[in-house]
Amino acid sequence: MPSASTPQLRGMALLNNAHLNKGTAFTEEERRLYGLEGLLPTQVENLDRQVERIHRHLEAKPSNLERYIYLSGLRDQNETLFYKVLMSNPARFVPIVYAPTLAAVCQQFSHIYRRPRGMYISLDMRGRIKDVLHNWPMDNVRFMCVTTGGRILGLGDIGVNGMGIPIGKLDLYTACGAVPPDSLLPVQLDIGTTNSALRADPLYLGLRREPPPIEELDSFVEEFIEAVQEVFPQSCIHFEDWKGTDALRYLKKYHDRVLCYNDDIQGTAAVTLAGLITALKIKNESLTQQRFLFLGAGSSGIGTADMLVSALKQEGLSEQEAIDRITLMDVNGLLETSRSDLLPEQERFAKDLPPSRDLLGMIKTVKPTVLIGVSTAGGSFTQEVVEEMSKLNERPIIFPLSLPQKNGECTAEQAYEWSKGRALFAAGLQYPEVMYNDRTFYPGQANNFYIFPALGLAVYATCPKLITDEMVIEAAQALADQVDPAARERGRLFPPQSDILEVSITSATRIAEFIFDKNAATVERPKDIRAWIENLTYKPRYTD
Repeated sequence: MPSASTPQLRGMALLNNAHLNKGTAFTEEERRLYGLEGLLPTQVENLDRQVERIHRHLEAKPSNLERYIYLSGLRDQNETLFYKVLMSNPARFVPIVYAPTLAAVCQQFSHIYRRPRGMYISLDMRGRIKDVLHNWPMDNVRFMCVTTGGRILGLGDIGVNGMGIPIGKLDLYTACGAVPPDSLLPVQLDIGTTNSALRADPLYLGLRREPPPIEELDSFVEEFIEAVQEVFPQSCIHFEDWKGTDALRYLKKYHDRVLCYNDDIQGTAAVTLAGLITALKIKNESLTQQRFLFLGAGSSGIGTADMLVSALKQEGLSEQEAIDRITLMDVNGLLETSRSDLLPEQERFAKDLPPSRDLLGMIKTVKPTVLIGVSTAGGSFTQEVVEEMSKLNERPIIFPLSLPQKNGECTAEQAYEWSKGRALFAAGLQYPEVMYNDRTFYPGQANNFYIFPALGLAVYATCPKLITDEMVIEAAQALADQVDPAARERGRLFPPQSDILEVSITSATRIAEFIFDKNAATVERPKDIRAWIENLTYKPRYTD
């Protein structure tokens, strides 16, 4: 109920406050005390009974998009009940409040918009961003997920319609990592959009202009970053779904200056690395024995390649030896030295090989042990591609990670069938179990929610000044270590999603230990790190 520091609310004002509302769980005494008598049905219920009712409501909805809209309304009415529902069955609700449903949500965001959530910082606010940030009602913001909407789930530039992504990501910080929700802030930087259809849509909620030139955008982002340091000095800036070139540029510019993290780059890299570590335990091979071929060399591909270089260096290779094991292709073909269109971040991976757009040919040339798809080129891992990987490797590692489903490079069923059940497989979405030759296969989901909630919880607890690649690699290793031998025997590459909160707390404990060991924390090291972290976690329950 309202604390001494909170204005006393009564009646409908209390029922309309999502942070304090308990709905039918208000006791008879509370109803008398706070002017709620007659405003609620007679029966007093506990939180579990309310969750049961919500489950029944959701079962009656015809689609996950309708379930998302319903849950968004629930969050606006009763935050505790919303998170209790999500945390009651993460495996069921993550696909509703996050990918893949978020693709449909973002496409229609301006059309289904109902109430404000988060902050919209537009180019029109230049020169006064700091003052605008002060309008946020919470002072202790510890994480803000920030997007421009420039590259959303394979949908391209959708401007402020991308706001569904920061909202969904931060919901998972709490649902999967128990980070307190009042410390989270979704932010949309409205810089306009290249999408002319959106600009012409009368219901579109963003600026109806093209994005600015790079110099103007850099100045705008710099003002925003500096304002955050002053208004929310302990906040970690989580960059999400920026245009690929912007994502790479801003991570490089700010990762040594401020507390920040790019999930498309570092989160994708970490969960991919975790899946690889598990797969290599199954194969009884080391990371340094692998050869990697990427289809896709945008922010996710380059970020994962960079992370692999760091991990290979930790295993004893030189930087050049690590780079030599990694080959990348993009929409224009192989990253090779004759190309003049490569970004600086791509150039170090350019090979001294003839130009090629032939994925199958490159597999025959470089003989990869690992094939990773971050291309959004649906169906590009063809039967011939998978069969060639299977000729080269007894257990080919095949990770088609692109989202949404139509953009996936191949399906789980295709990978298992074409490899005759030998592939070690993970995708960007969760495929159902696959039966092949009377054997059940369990496709992995290399989804970033295995990484960023745990990393967020560790950062929330330890308050480091920066997030380093070494911390992210530790998150990957901590995740991989939670796949036990029995699960690996069944081909599982990741822990069960149903255990995601326990997985996140275990990973967060490992990451926090690493941060303390590196003297990167700004708080005192507790005797029992896990107990300390568990005590800091958010628990969805009503207060007296």
